[in-house]
Amino acid sequence: MTPKLLVEDVAKDYLIPIIDRVSFAVAAGDFVCLLGPNGCGKTTLLRIIGGLEPATRGLVLLDGEPIIAGRPHRHRIGVVFQEDRLLPWLTLEDNVALVLKPLGTPARERVEIARRYLGLVGLAGFESYHPGRVSGGMRQRAAIARALAIEPDVLLMDEPFGALDAQNRRIMQREVRRIWEETGRTILFVTHSIEEAVGIGTTLVMLSARPSRIRELIRNDGRDRGTLIDDLNTMIMEEVERQQGARP
Repeated sequence: MTPKLLVEDVAKDYLIPIIDRVSFAVAAGDFVCLLGPNGCGKTTLLRIIGGLEPATRGLVLLDGEPIIAGRPHRHRIGVVFQEDRLLPWLTLEDNVALVLKPLGTPARERVEIARRYLGLVGLAGFESYHPGRVSGGMRQRAAIARALAIEPDVLLMDEPFGALDAQNRRIMQREVRRIWEETGRTILFVTHSIEEAVGIGTTLVMLSARPSRIRELIRNDGRDRGTLIDDLNTMIMEEVERQQGARP
């Protein structure tokens, strides 16, 4: 079966190599969590996949079509950042509807779609609120609704709950898993939290220390959760130690 997303020998160099020949495939409807030590290039890899940053080498294919930074493509890619990036002078409804305007969606339909996705993320009744009047968790829900409103072929999430307190983070983890189950979207999710990845992901991609490669690709298919978390923590510590040992 042809993968939904194919990352093939992707590398990225700045002044030093950051990513070195990373390759993996993502099936349609999969929920992939990217893990690895700090500074290994998780966010950079996500940005390359989304066409937001060019790769130095390698290829990203979405439904068989290359995704290259700065070049047009026919696919829709939704992105949720750690910051909600909502426009404070617009209501939540208008923030979501705004992304549909460049797609040529008629005004009445934009409102209907915005309300539908705000409802999906649990914000029905808050459509007319401005971002400054709701909590951080609610703003991040609105950001997810905005990303989903374009009906993305793939949804990229870069530590979207990193700025939330522990309680709201747990709530949003359950919510994003529920939204994934209801929509069937293909999701790539960057996180520093092993517990978060094990709790929500169907596939876990562990990156090595910089320059990162695939250390381990794990199907999260029901193995003992505590053992899996312990194994992943061991991998992370080994990679952190290797990265520190490589410093001049």
